[in-house]
Amino acid sequence: MMGFILRAVVGALGLWLATTMVPGFLIKDATTALLASALLGLVNLVIRPIAVILTLPITLVTLGLFLWVVNAAMLALVAKLLPSFYISDFWSAIWGSMIVSFISWLGLKLIKLD
Repeated sequence: MMGFILRAVVGALGLWLATTMVPGFLIKDATTALLASALLGLVNLVIRPIAVILTLPITLVTLGLFLWVVNAAMLALVAKLLPSFYISDFWSAIWGSMIVSFISWLGLKLIKLD
């Protein structure tokens, strides 16, 4: 349970940084960031594996680069589910997912959770 909470906090930090760095990426408050981070974790646990399997041929052809599109789609799905989380377009979702992924990876390595 503590690991999930730490992951949610690190993810919320990544979402907040994406809000400050990516035009068209808006999260209204810290509560929304934490809720979005927790929901993103659940979406990545349940829906992302199905999306990865369904898009495996194009992922192989693009040498894995299509996974950025899958990650952006998962982030956009979370934004559609939360009314105070907004992503304006495809490229905002791509850049936002890159920032969230990098910050999550770095944060979890620094606190040695992964």
